[in-house]
Amino acid sequence: MHSVLFVCLGNICRSPLAEAIAQKKVEELAVDVLVDSAGTGDWHIGEAPCEHSIKIAKLHGLDISHLRARKVTQADLEKFELIVALDESNLLHLKKMGAKNLVKLGDFGYEGADVPDPYFFDGFEGFHAVFEMIEVCVNNLFKVKFANKDK
Repeated sequence: MHSVLFVCLGNICRSPLAEAIAQKKVEELAVDVLVDSAGTGDWHIGEAPCEHSIKIAKLHGLDISHLRARKVTQADLEKFELIVALDESNLLHLKKMGAKNLVKLGDFGYEGADVPDPYFFDGFEGFHAVFEMIEVCVNNLFKVKFANKDK
């Protein structure tokens, strides 16, 4: 079985969206891929995704309200075949932790751009752009890494 872990800062905005979009791709492609998400920070452990992330996901037919934030662990670095950082800061943090199987989500459709943290946006509007960016990149990531493999 393949596996992918999406990692952002607090695991309440971007990485839960990436997890849900990726899980939808797993179902669409009928591939055997374990999908999860985590954060490099510990401020939100045990919390549900932020209200705006839940709302934007729901607008796209995805339910992330059951997800709970957790911090990435050393065990994750060994367990997951692929670890996907949502921005440069988290990529560097994961490298310092010793992650080897590491990529940046923006490399799959946005020329290496960081997926901005919408938690710090004023209001809901930025979540549309962030969702679209994550969706494009996750779709491209699956085409490159997981499509038609080990069905």
